[in-house]
Amino acid sequence: MSSITEFATPLGRSAVLDEAQIGHINGALGTIRQGDIAPRTGWLAKLRTLLAILGPGLIVMVGDNDAGAFGTYTQAGQDYGTTLLWTLALLIPVLYVNQEMVLRLGAVSGVGHARLILERFGKFWGAFSVIDLFLLNALTIVTEFIGISLALGYLGVPKPLGVVVAATLIMIAACTGNFRRFERFSLLLVVGSLALVPVFLMVHPPVGRMVGDFLMPRLPHDGSLNEVMLLIIAIVGTTVAPWQLFFQQSYVVDKRITSRFIQYERADLWIGIVFVTVGAVALMGVAAATFAGHPEFGRFSDAGGVASGLEKYVGAVPAVLFALACSTPASSAPRRSRCPPPTRSAMCWICATRCTVSRPRQRRFMRSIAVLLQWQQHSF
Repeated sequence: MSSITEFATPLGRSAVLDEAQIGHINGALGTIRQGDIAPRTGWLAKLRTLLAILGPGLIVMVGDNDAGAFGTYTQAGQDYGTTLLWTLALLIPVLYVNQEMVLRLGAVSGVGHARLILERFGKFWGAFSVIDLFLLNALTIVTEFIGISLALGYLGVPKPLGVVVAATLIMIAACTGNFRRFERFSLLLVVGSLALVPVFLMVHPPVGRMVGDFLMPRLPHDGSLNEVMLLIIAIVGTTVAPWQLFFQQSYVVDKRITSRFIQYERADLWIGIVFVTVGAVALMGVAAATFAGHPEFGRFSDAGGVASGLEKYVGAVPAVLFALACSTPASSAPRRSRCPPPTRSAMCWICATRCTVSRPRQRRFMRSIAVLLQWQQHSF
């Protein structure tokens, strides 16, 4: 029988498996030297510390607006307007509670999420969590390339070439061999997600109505209850996902963030939540405004159809930007590159091995990506 003492016993840093996880915090936008626990006085010192910490929360949240999210949010907008925006508002506290929990676990324990599951619940649940994560992330890679294929088809770019380029970027992101380079690469690509901002401005959705639908829960009057509930479940599933727990906790550990800087990491998380929420609201609003009053309203097909509708009713520029946001490295590469690190890190924690990526492991990973790409090309 479990006791209160068992739950309260700290894991400490004894479970750290790699000396690379101890040292300076080498962030993409700054460095905090090991042992620097001095209080930050003044807004400039606090800003520099935040910039050095920035990364785990922002990347994990922006990574949530992937190709599947593009399809889900635009389907909600095209089929039901902005009436389901309130689901995003309800998910904000869920996102914060889940991710704030794992950032504290990572900062205090110094080990990944899978390792904590293994130590607390045993080998069965530890292995189950990693196998489940591996399968879900493999399927996620497939959905990402489906989104790429749809968008490239609209842009008239040869799909094989686009898929090869995207796969190359995945390998570059996962196998840089340097944490700071990986984070800088990811943050650069996160900036690309802002391509949705000019699309939103060119479409001119009704902001007042969107604010009301965001704050006031209601169901569409002209929709089947079963279909609406399934779409709500899809919105929840694409916004809150298990990989986020593993990714952010492992990221906090790999970046060497300690409990001293938890407040800054919480601020990083809130920045990420703002990014992902604004992106989701923009996608739903753009689709709703584009198809309102037109025959295609209520007849969602896929993200490629949304791009075609934007070109037909708004113009070529927003359509191209939408397709690029769905397919190019500027937005989808950081989301696809999320898959290898949490899976690899979780499996390393379970197997009690070093979490570095050797050349043989890189080659095995690349072969796995090639198999998934070949299956995706034949299946879709």
